[in-house]
Amino acid sequence: MSTTTTTEPAARAGRREWIGLAVLALPTLLLSLDMSVLYLALPKLSADLDPSSTQQLWIMDIYGFMVAGFLVTMGTLGDRIGRRRLLLIGGAAFAVASVLAAYSNSAEMLIATRALMGIAGATLMPSTLALIRNMFHDEHQRGAAIGVWFSCFMGGMTVGPLVGGVLMESFSWGTAFLLGVPVMLILLAAGPALLPEHRDPNAGRLDLFSVGLSLIAILPAIYGLKELAKDGFATQPTVALAIGIAFAVAFVRRQGRLRDPLLDMGLFANRAFSATLGLNLVAGTIMGGSFLLVTLYLQLVEGLSPLEAGLRLVPINVAMAIASMLAPQLIRKIRPAYVMAAGLVITGLGFSLLTQVDSSGSGWIIIGAFIIASLGIALPSALGMNIIVSTAPPEKAGSASSLSETAGEFGIAFGVATIGSIGTAVYRDRISVPAGVPADADSAAREGIEGAVRVAEQLPGSVGVELLDSAREAFTAGLTTAAGIGAIAFFVLAAVAIATLRHLEPSAAVPDESETPAGADESAAPEPELEPAH
Repeated sequence: MSTTTTTEPAARAGRREWIGLAVLALPTLLLSLDMSVLYLALPKLSADLDPSSTQQLWIMDIYGFMVAGFLVTMGTLGDRIGRRRLLLIGGAAFAVASVLAAYSNSAEMLIATRALMGIAGATLMPSTLALIRNMFHDEHQRGAAIGVWFSCFMGGMTVGPLVGGVLMESFSWGTAFLLGVPVMLILLAAGPALLPEHRDPNAGRLDLFSVGLSLIAILPAIYGLKELAKDGFATQPTVALAIGIAFAVAFVRRQGRLRDPLLDMGLFANRAFSATLGLNLVAGTIMGGSFLLVTLYLQLVEGLSPLEAGLRLVPINVAMAIASMLAPQLIRKIRPAYVMAAGLVITGLGFSLLTQVDSSGSGWIIIGAFIIASLGIALPSALGMNIIVSTAPPEKAGSASSLSETAGEFGIAFGVATIGSIGTAVYRDRISVPAGVPADADSAAREGIEGAVRVAEQLPGSVGVELLDSAREAFTAGLTTAAGIGAIAFFVLAAVAIATLRHLEPSAAVPDESETPAGADESAAPEPELEPAH
C-alpha cells in the first residue's frame, strides 16, 4: 500500500512458500470438488441405503450446516493453537470421516459421518487462507497467492461434474468420499515440512460458552433460511431463524465484555474490512440464489440431465478462475475500489442479459449471461478476500478468514431463500393450470415447477403439454424478474464499493495506516509468534 511513512519492503516469498501454496490449494480444491460430486452420487446412494426424503436432505445439508456453525470457532482456535496444527488435525479428521462415510451401511451412519466431515472441513478453509496471509508478506505476491487459492476452489467446482460422472459410471457411490483420502495424506505428509506454524501468543483461553452461543446462533439461522427457501414462510423455520438472531445478539454482546473474546469485534472497526465483508455478503446472496434458478432452468426448462447441466456450467467456473487470477494484476496501477466496482458493473450487465431469456430454449444465452456475470464477480470476490485477510492483524488472520467464509455460507443460504422466494412468488402468480386437472395435482403444479413437471408427466398428452408450457413460462418469468432485481443491486453495489473503498491505493488491496482503529498503537502490537517449518 502507499503511505506517507517510509517502511522496509516486505520479504518476498521463495520457492518453499509457493510449493507450500500448492499444498494449501489441495484441500481447497477437494472441498469444492466434493460438493459437486455428491449431487451426482445421490441416485446410487439412495438406491443402496434407501434413505427417506428427509434423510436425503440431511445427507446433502448437514455438511454445510456443520461447516457454517464451526467456522468462527475453528478460525479463532487456529489463532490460539497454531494454524498449521489445526489444519493438519482437520485434514486427518477429514480423511477418517471420509472413509467412514464411504463405507456407511445406513442413512443414519452417513448423516453422522457427513456431520464429522463438516466439522473437520471448518478447519480447512480459514486455516489455508490465514496461512497464505502469513506466508506471503509482499502485497503483490499475496494477491497472486489468494488468486491461485480462489482459482483452485473454482477449479474443483469445474471438474466436479466430470469426475463425478466418470466415477458414478464405473464405481460405487462411496468413491465420491474416498477422493479426499489421498489429498489429505499428501497434506499430512508435506505440510509439516512446507508450512510455517503461526499463532497469536497473547490469544488467551478459548471461551467455551461463546462457542456454544455461536453454534446456537448460526445453525438455527442457516436451517431456517434453507427451509424458508424450500417451503416458504412457515412457523418452524421462522422460529428457528428468530432463535438464531436472538442468540447472535447475545453472542455479540458477550464478545464486547470479554477480555479474550472468541471473535474480536474490533476487526469491524476497520472500514475497509467491514465494507468488503458487507459487499461480498450481499453479492454472494444475489449470486447464490440466482445460480440455483439457473441450474433449475437448465434441468426443468431445457430438460437437461444433472450431468449435462453440470457440463454446461463448466465455462462459468472457468471464467471465474481466470478473472480471479487477473485481479491482483489489475490493482497494481488501479485502485482496488475501481477494480471491484468495474467487476460489479460487469456482473450487473450479465444479469441484464439474463433478463432476456425465454422458455423456448435459451440455454446458451443463459450460460453466456452467467459467464459475463462470473467474470465480473470474480474481481470483487478475489480482491475482497485479500482485503479481509490483509486488513486484519497477522495474529487475527484466522478469525478474519473464518468471518469471510461464514459470510459466504450465509450469503448462499440467504440468497437461496430470498432470490428463490422472488422466483417462486412470480411463478405462482403466472402459472396457469388447465381446466380439469384434479385438485391435488393442481396444488402440486402451483407449488413449484418441479411439481408441475411431475404432474404433467401423468396427464393426457395435450393437457400435460399445456401445463408444462405454462410452468416453464412462469418459471422463466420468475428467473428474469430476479435477474432484473439482481442487475440493479449490482450497479448499486458498484457505487457503494467506490464510496467506501476509494481510499485504498493501487498496488495493494489493503488500507493505509489511517485505517488503524482509533486508539490502536501499531508499534506496540505484540509480534506474532512464528515457528519455522520443520
